Amino acid sequence: MHEVLLLGPLVLALLSLFPCCSCLSQGGEEDDDGEKGEEVEVPLMGSAGEARSPVSGGGFSANGKFSYGYASSPGKRSSMEDFHDTRIDGVDGETVGLFGVFDGHGGARAAEFVKQNLFTNLIKHPKFFTDTKSAIAETYTSTDSELLKAETSNHRDAGSTASTAILVGDRLLVANVGDSRAVICRGGDAIAVSRDHKPDQTDERQRIEDAGGFVMWAGTWRVGGVLAVSRAFGDKLLKQYVVADPEIKEEVVDSSLEFLILASDGLWDVVTNEEAVAMVKPIPDSEQAAKKLLHEASQRGSADNITCLVVRFLEQGNQPGRPISARFHLSVLQSAVPQCCSGAAWDHRLLSVVISRNVAAFSCMLACSLNFDVQL
Repeated sequence: MHEVLLLGPLVLALLSLFPCCSCLSQGGEEDDDGEKGEEVEVPLMGSAGEARSPVSGGGFSANGKFSYGYASSPGKRSSMEDFHDTRIDGVDGETVGLFGVFDGHGGARAAEFVKQNLFTNLIKHPKFFTDTKSAIAETYTSTDSELLKAETSNHRDAGSTASTAILVGDRLLVANVGDSRAVICRGGDAIAVSRDHKPDQTDERQRIEDAGGFVMWAGTWRVGGVLAVSRAFGDKLLKQYVVADPEIKEEVVDSSLEFLILASDGLWDVVTNEEAVAMVKPIPDSEQAAKKLLHEASQRGSADNITCLVVRFLEQGNQPGRPISARFHLSVLQSAVPQCCSGAAWDHRLLSVVISRNVAAFSCMLACSLNFDVQL
C-alpha cells in the first residue's frame, strides 16, 4: 500500500497545487516508511478497519493444465488493504484462468472495487479472444472510470495497484499497474514479467511532467510529493498524472514454463525475484508454496500487508506419469469431479484423483487421507 505524506511546510506547497489534498492526510496510522494505513471503510470479514486473519486456499483447472494457490495476511499492519482474485471460468467453451493481486492505498474500497469488477468486465469484452491485449487494456481503463464515478467520499482519496495474469489456451498475458509484481520461472530462471511503476523512473517522470505534474522526494519519490506509485486505479485527485494504463506482456505456455508468482510489495520489499522462485520451485502444492512465501516475508520483517499467489503449470511443466502430491480444499474438488462422486460420503473425506494427460475427465475414488496424488 502506498499512502500520502504531508508534513511541515510541504503542506502549503501541495495545497496550492492540489486544493483538496489535505483530505488525504486525515485518519490512519503512519508507519516507519512514511506510509499511512487507514481504516477500511467497507466491511470486509469483520468490522470496518479490522485486519483479517491470514487466509489461504487453492485449486486446479478442470482441464488439468494448472493449479493455483494463494496466501494473504495483514502482516504488521492494523488494517488490511490487499485483495486478490482467483477465477477459472468457461468462456465460449474454453477454460480461462484469471488471477490478480490488488494492493490498496487510502483505504480498502478501491482495491475491493477492482477485485469485484475487473475480471467480470474483462470476460464480457467483445474482443476477449480475438484481441486479448486490447481487451485487457480497454477493460483496465474502463474499470478505472467506473471506480472514479462510484467514488463519492469527500474525505479520502483511495487507489489500488493491479497485477493480473490471464490464461487463455497456451497464452499467458500479464498486465500491471503499480508496484505489485509478476515473476515467472522459465527453464529454472526467475524472470520478471511486469515492471514496478515508480515516479522516479525516467519515462514515468517524463509522462507526469508532460501532464503538468511533478515528482519530488518526501521519504521516497512521490507524485506531487503525495503518492509513491506512478500508475494506479482510483486516486481521483491525482488522476491526471496517476493513470491506470497497464503494461502488458505475453508469454507462451510451453514445457519450459514452470510457474508464475503474483504478489503485493509486502513480499517484494524483502524477497528478491530469484529468492522467491527458489522457494517455490521445490514445493509442488501451489497453496503451500504461496504460504511459504508469505511466511518468509513475515520472518524477514515485512512492514506491509502480504499477498502471494502461485500458478503452477502442470501439464507442460512436469513429465508424463510423474505423480505430484498436492492438497486441495474439499469444496474445490467437489465442484470439479463428476456428479456421481457427490453425496453424503463427501462430508469427512477427500479424494484420490488421477488426471490423464490431455483428458479432461476425472477418475475418482473416496479416500481417508489428507492428501491425494495428481498423476499427469
